[in-house]
Amino acid sequence: MPAARVERPTDAGPPAPAVDELPVREVLDRIPALVALVHGPDHRLSYVNDAYVAAFGVRPPGEPARDALPELAEVGLLPLLDQVLRSAKPRTVKSRKAPGGRSYTFTCTPVEVEPASGEGGVLIFAADVTDHAEAAERLRASERRQRETAVTLQRSLLPQELEEPDDLRVAATYLPGGTETAVGGDWYDVITLGGGRTALVIGDVMGRGVRAAAVMGQLRTAVRAYARLDLPPHEVLQLLDGLAMEIDANQIATCAYAVHDPNEGRLVYASAGHLPILVRDESGNVLRADEPTGPPLGTGGWMHSSGSVPLGPGSTAVLYTDGLVERRDEDLDEGIASLERALAGATGTPQVVCDRLVRSAGVKADHDDDVAVLVLQHPARTGADRELFRNAALELLGGVEAAPRARAFASGVLTSWRFPADLHDLGVLAASELVANSLQHGTPPMRLRLRRTDRRLIIEVTDGDDHLPRRRRAEAADESGRGIAIVATITSNWGSRRTPGGGKAVWCEFALPRPT
Repeated sequence: MPAARVERPTDAGPPAPAVDELPVREVLDRIPALVALVHGPDHRLSYVNDAYVAAFGVRPPGEPARDALPELAEVGLLPLLDQVLRSAKPRTVKSRKAPGGRSYTFTCTPVEVEPASGEGGVLIFAADVTDHAEAAERLRASERRQRETAVTLQRSLLPQELEEPDDLRVAATYLPGGTETAVGGDWYDVITLGGGRTALVIGDVMGRGVRAAAVMGQLRTAVRAYARLDLPPHEVLQLLDGLAMEIDANQIATCAYAVHDPNEGRLVYASAGHLPILVRDESGNVLRADEPTGPPLGTGGWMHSSGSVPLGPGSTAVLYTDGLVERRDEDLDEGIASLERALAGATGTPQVVCDRLVRSAGVKADHDDDVAVLVLQHPARTGADRELFRNAALELLGGVEAAPRARAFASGVLTSWRFPADLHDLGVLAASELVANSLQHGTPPMRLRLRRTDRRLIIEVTDGDDHLPRRRRAEAADESGRGIAIVATITSNWGSRRTPGGGKAVWCEFALPRPT
């Protein structure tokens, strides 16, 4: 059976003309985009379409582009025309604002204008992208406002002035990321704990923008509250870990928390996923405190632990966030190694060291991440300054002779330190009450320690019992319970903490008069 034939309709009309049969000039005259044609090395004008005339007015033919088309010179297009002629390759520049306030994207394509002479030309095609450019600028302006809000929030949540410990000199630097970068959640803090001890904190909330800054503020406030409990560093991080999960289970943060005790000459620290603390000793050797390190805050289910590094007189320690050492094209460990080398040669005040470390890391205004750096120095004191920082300690064996020995020791030390009579007597009374409390409620070994700085007198008693005393009201008939109340009344500050190994320390402070 023969196959059926399919008849073409006879009313389809005339065939469409081929592209090369279209009247090119008529097409160019009617398209809404701006079109101009120039030829020769001086870019003489050959043609502009109606849209170009409507945008910039009539142009005299045959004139060089710089004269006939001054708007092209104003948007910097003439060098591009030279490049297109030389390379015979099209080029495009995006969103240039032309006279009249409109924005255009210019595409310049090489064409053969005069085949006989071989002189080339350039077809200029300009698409109006004003709406798109204005929308992009509005978006950038909105992002800038959001970033400014986040930076303002971040800076307001950071300490406006660092606390000044007696035995340490400290300085900090915070640099937000570049203008196109949403601010992060970097933070730092210095917290004086009493008894001459100081807590140092640095952290980084992962994420960016106002949310990260807000979470950072909550964590920093919590750290200050937990620090007042005078807990070991790993216990502070343990509490922070639980709080971070309650704030936002999806928000992870790293943190390093360290405590300096001038009596021990060490920095005890714990790390929750944070970068290692660097310590430079008085000889210029740099130690990396990278163990132990637990997971970041907010992960839960991990028992953090504390480590320690020496921080004696003449030493410098640096706590920092990853913006200082992390680079896209460089291994993180190499960035830390570079920081170690910079620290080994960095001398001067803590602020000078801060600035030098930032410069050595190549941090600039357009840096793509936040940077926080905290530098602390334990200065080596000499001369008259050294006389203002003194220590004395007495081991107490217990028994009835312990109390009079402690009073005699405290009286002799305070006399040798040339304290005035009233402060001498109050210091002896405070030492006597703390020792009496330890003898009654504590267990051996016991020690009395006196320490003076340029600002305060510190008296501390340690023993082997971990039951912390509390201030209470003693009734008239009570035979005990007044010792801590007396200490709290006559001193500027007092407190207690548990010590490693199951004991405790009870301390008090007297503020010294400032020299006139």
